[in-house]
Amino acid sequence: MREVAVIGTGMTRFGELWDSSLRDLCVEAALGALTSAGTDTLDSIYLGNMSAGQFVAQEHLGPLMADYLGMAGVPATRVESACASGGMALRSAFLEVASGMSDLVLAAGVEKMNDGADVTGVLATASDQEVEVYYGVTFPGLYAMIARAHMEKYGTTEEDLSWVSVKAHRNGARNRKAQFRRAVSLEEVMSSSMVAEPLRLLHCSPVTDGAAAVLLCPLERAREFTDRPVKILASGAASSTLSLSHRKDPADLDAVELSGRRAYKMAGLAPSDIQVAEVHDCFAIAEICCYEALGFVEQGKGKDAARDGLTDLGGKIPVNTSGGLKSKGHPVGATGIAQAVTIVEQLRGEAGESQVEGARIGLTQNMGGSGASSVVHIFQGV
Repeated sequence: MREVAVIGTGMTRFGELWDSSLRDLCVEAALGALTSAGTDTLDSIYLGNMSAGQFVAQEHLGPLMADYLGMAGVPATRVESACASGGMALRSAFLEVASGMSDLVLAAGVEKMNDGADVTGVLATASDQEVEVYYGVTFPGLYAMIARAHMEKYGTTEEDLSWVSVKAHRNGARNRKAQFRRAVSLEEVMSSSMVAEPLRLLHCSPVTDGAAAVLLCPLERAREFTDRPVKILASGAASSTLSLSHRKDPADLDAVELSGRRAYKMAGLAPSDIQVAEVHDCFAIAEICCYEALGFVEQGKGKDAARDGLTDLGGKIPVNTSGGLKSKGHPVGATGIAQAVTIVEQLRGEAGESQVEGARIGLTQNMGGSGASSVVHIFQGV
């Protein structure tokens, strides 16, 4: 396999983007990636998207994106893995370049969630229809069950969950593309409306429109396009049961653990080598569980990480310096690519107020459903 580098990035603002269509968002992010790499050609396109057919009644997104990007004729493929669609699109692009099949491959992600669809119903398609949805379970409900299991097993409290949200908003306030650019206090989080006990409104990620893109090429060619390439050291993926009830331990995100283990093995690294990370915090409890599954802390110790500053900017392992899904926003098909954009900026030293000093190794972890799919990428500045 060839070594692969990111040579360009592009990303729209995240939020309720009423004046931009799905295709507008795709093109804006893709052009940003191409422009930053100084090229106008592509060999292939992968587009992560969860549910455009239900959100905006548009399927067959690959050709649509190629057409509106002015690249009709280029092979273009949509990738779907629920909220992990973006990360899986990046994995597909990485593998195509690594295999030697193509040199310039765009990995993008997009979602337009605010145009009138029943968002709760659309997102529920990522869970088990017969075992979960039929009985009325929603995604806040599923993650509330995960939170309850973690509380019962490890003594996690609602305040522990709330510190994750406080950190997310503190970071998001520094991100000019974030959906919510304001800090929140612990008291605000703990007094926000109850959604699915014990999860409150400010423990939950928002409904978001947005797109992001990264351009990949062989590492040996990267200097043709940028003087600051970022190498992709590893890509690890895994799956678990679709239904939360079929898992041995709801508090253990086993697909995250397995995808992380595979990525660490491929990179020849350990969790202690990671200097900055973006993980899938669709709900505050998800971030806590991801700390543990990725080996950043011991099992059961994730509840203390945000409160103690371990994962804050300036902490031992800064996590979600972008504001994460909670504050930056969560356009489900774009999230995994947006995570990669953040890590590339960190490793290039371009993160501004959110910069982790001296960061050379970064990680992204993108998850689908209640943890039924997970993909982890590890990056290195070169």
